[in-house]
Amino acid sequence: MDVIPVALAGRSYDVTIEAGCVLDGFARNADAYLRSYRPATAGAPRAVPFVADTNSHALFRDAVEESLDSAGLEARWFVVAPGEGAKSWAVLEQVTDWLLGLGISRSDHVFALGGGVVGDLTGFACAIAKRGCGFVQLPTTLLAQVDSSVGGKTAINTSAGKNLIGAFHQPSAVLIDPLVLDTLPDREMRAGHAEVLKYGLLGDAEFFAWLEANGSRVLAREADPLAYAIATSIAAKARIVAEDERETSGTRALLNLGHTFGHALEAETGFGDRLLHGEAVALGMVLAARYSEHRGELSASDAERVTRAVDRAGLPSELAALNLDCDGDKLCAHMHHDKKMEGSTLPFVLLRAIGGAYLARDVDLADLAAFLDRQMQAH
Repeated sequence: MDVIPVALAGRSYDVTIEAGCVLDGFARNADAYLRSYRPATAGAPRAVPFVADTNSHALFRDAVEESLDSAGLEARWFVVAPGEGAKSWAVLEQVTDWLLGLGISRSDHVFALGGGVVGDLTGFACAIAKRGCGFVQLPTTLLAQVDSSVGGKTAINTSAGKNLIGAFHQPSAVLIDPLVLDTLPDREMRAGHAEVLKYGLLGDAEFFAWLEANGSRVLAREADPLAYAIATSIAAKARIVAEDERETSGTRALLNLGHTFGHALEAETGFGDRLLHGEAVALGMVLAARYSEHRGELSASDAERVTRAVDRAGLPSELAALNLDCDGDKLCAHMHHDKKMEGSTLPFVLLRAIGGAYLARDVDLADLAAFLDRQMQAH
């Protein structure tokens, strides 16, 4: 078992990584896991709210309900459809109305069981219900385990763009069970691996080199490499979040490596199954590396290493392969809706080396659009 603290003034919490802590151990050790987060009222069993997507609900409901039964508690479920469509005003309203109907108090906790969509939606609902109630993350995808479940960013999507309406609201705890990834489709596993690669690229060249050698073992879900990749990724994010919780100093912005490109690609492809978030981030990191090379800041050999690592993970690495019906100007127009816009300037996370990300505030969007046009015609 690994326990990684996220050290924040007055709001610190632990990320616990333990094989079986949700799938098996959650049932065996319900009292230990729930003691701090169970409803405080004595007497009759209280309802413990769980928000889950349909996949996680079908896979893990029995184990969760066994856990609660053994602790003298009862589960209440709000189940959403999988995918980005659940991060909407309409579903947010339904979740908050449901929580208020259960009589949730500010001392209660809601459990988010699912991928990043469930965590983002649940966290935002908990940020605004009763002006803030607690929640616990039980992430069931690799992407959520290594990235979105940690750090307190919660949001929904709107017609203007992805994650533009939200709040910083830290969880009370994060419980990560690598064994639940055995149920994850291979495509989702690869999408999550993009975020693992990101941590090496942005600040840990040694970890990136380890992933070049061992990434196939992580994707194959070998226990030790998978646990190491998860723990190393979370430790990196915890350090950055502790230093810059609300993305004010620029340090936390480095976590957006690949995301400015990626969100534009998601917007152009409709935020659906055509291009998953992790796939968009993977291609976005390749584009960030190539654009850094174009600017004379990253060597051609390092840019090629990024492309090869993404390729070997089975993730998209060529913009031309998407066959988008748009040009570079339109992709740049999507970027204007990015929440990182500062006045008329959009900071980009670029690379000077593997493990050497930095925040560029001097990107000429006309030059970027021309670069993207060439990428859509290349290879």
